[in-house]
Amino acid sequence: MASSSPLQKIFSHVSLLLILLGILICSCSRHVFSYSSNEEAQALLKWKATLHSHNHSSLLSSRIINPGSDVSPCKWYGISCNDAGSVIRINLTDSGLEGTLREFSFSSFPNLAYVDISMNNLSGPIPPQIGLLSNLKCFDLSINNFSGGIPSEIGLLTNLEVLHLVENQLNGSIPHEIGQLTSLYELALYANQLEGSIPASLGNLSNLISLYLYDNRLSGFIPPEMGNLTNLVEISSDTNDLTASGPIPPEIGNLKSLRELSLFGNNLSGPIPVSLCDLSGLTLLHLYANQLFGPIPREIGKLKTLVDLELSENQLNGSIPASLGDLTNLEILFLRDNQLSGYIPKEIGNLHKLVVLEIDTNQLSGSLPEGICQGGSLVRFTVSDNYLSGAIPVSLRNCRNLTRALFEGNQLTGNISEIFGDHPNLQYIDLSYNRFHGELSNNWGRCPRLQRLEIARNNITGNIPNDFGISSNLTLLDLSSNHLVGEIPKELGSMNSLWKLSLYDNQLSGNIPPELGSLSNLAFLDLSANRLIGPMPGNLGKLSQLSQLDLGHNLLSGEIPPEIEGLQSLESLNLSHNKLHGFIPKAFEDMHGLWEVDISYNQLQGPIPNSKAFRDATIEELKENKGLCGNVKGLQPCKTHSIPDEQPAKRGHKVVFIIIFPLLGALLLLFAFIGTFLILERRKRTLPETEEGDVQNDLISISTFDGRTMYEEIIKATKDFDHIYCIGKGGHGSVYKAELPSGDIVAHQTL
Repeated sequence: MASSSPLQKIFSHVSLLLILLGILICSCSRHVFSYSSNEEAQALLKWKATLHSHNHSSLLSSRIINPGSDVSPCKWYGISCNDAGSVIRINLTDSGLEGTLREFSFSSFPNLAYVDISMNNLSGPIPPQIGLLSNLKCFDLSINNFSGGIPSEIGLLTNLEVLHLVENQLNGSIPHEIGQLTSLYELALYANQLEGSIPASLGNLSNLISLYLYDNRLSGFIPPEMGNLTNLVEISSDTNDLTASGPIPPEIGNLKSLRELSLFGNNLSGPIPVSLCDLSGLTLLHLYANQLFGPIPREIGKLKTLVDLELSENQLNGSIPASLGDLTNLEILFLRDNQLSGYIPKEIGNLHKLVVLEIDTNQLSGSLPEGICQGGSLVRFTVSDNYLSGAIPVSLRNCRNLTRALFEGNQLTGNISEIFGDHPNLQYIDLSYNRFHGELSNNWGRCPRLQRLEIARNNITGNIPNDFGISSNLTLLDLSSNHLVGEIPKELGSMNSLWKLSLYDNQLSGNIPPELGSLSNLAFLDLSANRLIGPMPGNLGKLSQLSQLDLGHNLLSGEIPPEIEGLQSLESLNLSHNKLHGFIPKAFEDMHGLWEVDISYNQLQGPIPNSKAFRDATIEELKENKGLCGNVKGLQPCKTHSIPDEQPAKRGHKVVFIIIFPLLGALLLLFAFIGTFLILERRKRTLPETEEGDVQNDLISISTFDGRTMYEEIIKATKDFDHIYCIGKGGHGSVYKAELPSGDIVAHQTL
């Protein structure tokens, strides 16, 4: 066999050397990885020792680790590792953790890329050592109790893509170093107590897609550098205190990718920049609750994809642009509480997808467009507090999905019985303060979900329909200030959910139905300024939740029922201008919540109750009664006996003696005279008939009767009016019983 060439021998030796080197490298790597894994495990266990967890007993395994043993945390709860066994992810969200990050060794985790410990009860500051996690991509500490400032070292996390610190108690300013996180595409800092201005360095975050800064205390201007964020899809910086003295920066119009822009609840001023109308992909625009002024740009009609437009609570003026009718995808339109004037454009009728239209509290005039709710999708519609006139359009009458319709405070006209048709979903309607006429329809009582019905201050006539009583969900019924007649239907007592019943200023007559006492949830009852008669029903005392009761300006009579003591929640009571009489029940003294009372112009008498409401009442609230007294300026003080207050029992006894004993004396005297009369009558019947001469003798003896002699016999018989012969005392003297020598018994009164 030929010997090997020198070249082959060299190759063989090199190969063997490489194999040995590979084995050595693998062995060293294994020891390195083992060391790294052990260090991470020890770091996690050290942090765990400072925590409390209520959800997971196996959280971060705490088994004993022997020195030199190969232990990996990769199978522990919430821990993930890479192929080399090093920790790359910690996900302990909603694990019931309590504690801080003070003992967390950030330097022990060189490969950590994802940290999510949101929705726990962790507190304390965010340590500046966070900057050591150079490979971190996602950091979420949301919904905890972290406090203090955001450390500037967070700017070292140049690989960070997602930063969520929401719903904590972080304060201070947003560090400008955050502008170094050029890989960041989602930044959420909302619901904290962050102050200061929005840093202009945010304009460097060219990859940013979502920015959430709302519900903080940020102030100052919106930096124009925000216009550099061309990839931005959503900005929510509402509910801050952005005191921008100028307009919304027009550079916002450069954000061509923007889908949602929410800046509501700040102090932004100036006009709505026309450049916003170039954001052709915008679906949501919330600028409400600011101080924006000027007209709504007519270019707004270019935002064809807009679904939600809310410009309420500003100082916008001018007319509503007809171009809004081009926003055919619009579902929500809020223009309320501005200074808009002119007509409501008929083009609004083109918005067939519209679900919510609220344009109340403006200065709009003219009539309602006929096409409103033509698409049938309208659910909420409010035009209150404008100067609108004319009739309600037919399309609204047949709007079956309508749940809320508010028309109050206009000059709308029409027959109230013809205004609305079939509304199975209607919950709240307010037609108050308009010029509607006609009679109430039974259909109102047949709206199965109706909760609030308000038709106050119109020209409604006729009776209140009995069918209102079947409205089991009705919580508020206000028919005040109309021309309703007839009696209050007793069926109203079946409206178990009723919280407020207001029928004042009508021409209702008859008695107050006692069935109203069944309205256990009633808190407000106003039947004043009608022609109601009869007594106050005692059943009203069952209204334990009632806080305000007004029955004034009626023709009620009788006494205030003692059952009124059941109104323990009562705060305000008006019974003025009626014909109530008698005494005021002392039960008012136990009604500690009562703070206002008016009982003037009645026929009440006696002392006022010793309660705060009556003590604090003015004479205007008590005057023109029959004879009220008490410690109130303008009333006579109540008459009392001059007996010291420290002896009430003796005073009471004396009063009893003064009243009882004269009555007893008078009764005894009366009985004595009746007895004497009966004795004389009996003797007269037993005497035999006498001759005329005997009669004459009797007459002579009577005529010769000596009163002095009888008086002396009485003195002798009573032993000079000794008290043992006293049979009674009257208001004018004492009565004594005397037996005369003749056997006659007489009663004698000494004066």
